[in-house]
Amino acid sequence: MTRRLIRSALLTTVFGLGFATAALADASFVIIQNGENVGHVEVVETAADKGKTLNIDYVVDDNGRGPKHKQTITLNDKGLPVAGTVAGTSLMGGAVNETFAIKGTTFTWSSQADSGKMALKAPKIYIVNDSNPYDLAIYARYLLTQPNQTAETLPGGSARLQAIKTLDVGQGDQAIAVTIYRLDGLDLAPAYILLDEQNELFAAGNMVRKGYEAEIKALGKLNSELEAERQKTLQAELGHRFDGPVRIKNVRVLDPKTGRLSALSSVVVNGDTIATILPEAEAATNAPKDETIIDGEGGTLVPGLHDMHSHTTRSSGLFLLASGVTSVRDMGNDNGFLDTQIRLMNEGTVAGPRIVRNGFIEGKSPYSANHGFVVSSLDEAMKAVRWYADHGYYQLKIYNSFNPDWIPAVAAESHRLGMDVVGHIPAFYSPDRGMKDGYDEITHINQLVLGWLLKDGEDTRTPLRLTALARAATLDLNSAPVQASVATMKAQGMGLDTTAVIVERLMLSRAGKVNPADAWYLKNMPIGYQRYRKRTYVPLKDAAEDASYFTAFDKLVDIMKMLHDNGIQLLPGTDDTLGFSVKRELELYVKAGMTPAEALKVGTYDMEVYLGRDQQLGTIERGKLADFFLVKGDPTQDLSALRETRMVLKGGFVYFPNEIYDALGITPFTTAPTVTKPDSPVAASDHSDHGESDGAHFHY
Repeated sequence: MTRRLIRSALLTTVFGLGFATAALADASFVIIQNGENVGHVEVVETAADKGKTLNIDYVVDDNGRGPKHKQTITLNDKGLPVAGTVAGTSLMGGAVNETFAIKGTTFTWSSQADSGKMALKAPKIYIVNDSNPYDLAIYARYLLTQPNQTAETLPGGSARLQAIKTLDVGQGDQAIAVTIYRLDGLDLAPAYILLDEQNELFAAGNMVRKGYEAEIKALGKLNSELEAERQKTLQAELGHRFDGPVRIKNVRVLDPKTGRLSALSSVVVNGDTIATILPEAEAATNAPKDETIIDGEGGTLVPGLHDMHSHTTRSSGLFLLASGVTSVRDMGNDNGFLDTQIRLMNEGTVAGPRIVRNGFIEGKSPYSANHGFVVSSLDEAMKAVRWYADHGYYQLKIYNSFNPDWIPAVAAESHRLGMDVVGHIPAFYSPDRGMKDGYDEITHINQLVLGWLLKDGEDTRTPLRLTALARAATLDLNSAPVQASVATMKAQGMGLDTTAVIVERLMLSRAGKVNPADAWYLKNMPIGYQRYRKRTYVPLKDAAEDASYFTAFDKLVDIMKMLHDNGIQLLPGTDDTLGFSVKRELELYVKAGMTPAEALKVGTYDMEVYLGRDQQLGTIERGKLADFFLVKGDPTQDLSALRETRMVLKGGFVYFPNEIYDALGITPFTTAPTVTKPDSPVAASDHSDHGESDGAHFHY
């Protein structure tokens, strides 16, 4: 199951107006992904002293993974959760064992993320850490009894509910009236939830009431439209356009090709193009009076970063831009959604990086990832290849359940039509065979390394594609199989989309601890996201197995160094929607032996060369597109300087990350530079004319 699907499902619920008098009936829901039933939620109610108890069974099996756990939760006569347990497994098989209880004014809890005891002065709602979709039914019923439908949550934060619109869904005798609500405060993005006239859950995200599966496509479109409207509003508020040229003064310009910074300079942008770059002393005496001036205060301008393994969502654009990520390669998505999102971004209606589309193709199996094209024959696969070529996709991405016997023909056709072939190594296949059959790039470092670790017959359509990495702890990098693969990659000019950051998270995340990938920014995030990141993803039988994952990850870093030393192109990707992860990916490249300047070159200029756009992008030069960002320090000496991104330019818009983070419920990391309009000093938050304001999915 993709992380977006899981986190969307966690924000699904049923709300009641006045819980004490409204009965919660038994309920059944299905979770659907790309037309396939991938899970369910079953709710059974029993009476309890002065309240009721709900027994909730939650199962998801999508792409060989998904949470599977049972919850018992007791509510008092006001609808407030007062006790509960959750037991089972999470996304990749990690153990779940959560409890909480409120007795009088004392609250105690224990979850994967945290545990503790606190005194309560007033009622608050405990937000279950390893939740199921129905949990928010409980939260929302309570919210609807509170002033402004807002309440504080445990162990921190708050939640708010608001009605958006009413509509009719279903056909004939099944037609019913529903109201759609938006729930904010529990995650990085809101949830859109449909309730019927009895205030019982009808649908949310990919989940719909059993018997109404046919409505999921229309409801998905509705959710997408509502979030698109929200994103349009945010772009109108946060994307700045200024009349006339914009001069960014007192900055040093990074040349990623040499790894050097210029002397203090002024960079003038006209529209979306870099017009002039002059030494500061010369520019200060000759600047025209009609320019907007932005004072960089001695900071560094860096060409826009790239995420070469992204899955675009409605809400990902602002998160990426706020970190200086101005270009992404989308590695598989709903094709119609992606085309619409690109159009809106090109119009300037919504915010987001430039998107290069890769076409996702999967084979039909019980483990299929249900995105792009899922094919059952070679003929269907060839038709999918031609569809992607006709629609201008850059590369073809092959996935886990694709039939290996079809790959030579599919790769040949893809190459004939001008598309490289990239992707996972399908089950019961090998990287070496993939390179022989036509692969141009391997997706995820684990997909390469598993070729040296797996035994015959082991199935990588399951979480084994993660858990088997523990075996890398004892892998000999000088062994014949390893060196043979590296030699082939070097000879064929192969690339590797590393996504080391997501592998680090999945291998090294442990309950109650902050992963190194998230340590620097997590405290600034909403508490729900903080808790989400403090979980164990892998099943652990003992301390020795636990330690093997850490040793194995160090070995993966050594492998990245070996590949880089052999001239094999590493492509920094994240399989995530937050720009923070791109910065960590580059930090791991430094850990693998690159200098900070070399890692910056890989993350900026080299990717534009790879994408064939280096004549327009990748460096800050006169006549090129103005995709770059401002940081305080010198990232060529320490990549941590990238964390304090103060301003981002992309597509003719100027963004200030402190404004973006504030709007999205994140504590800002730094301040915006001073902006002075012609003859009138203004704060960065003063909004100029913006012009007309009309999974994603994760496949790790």
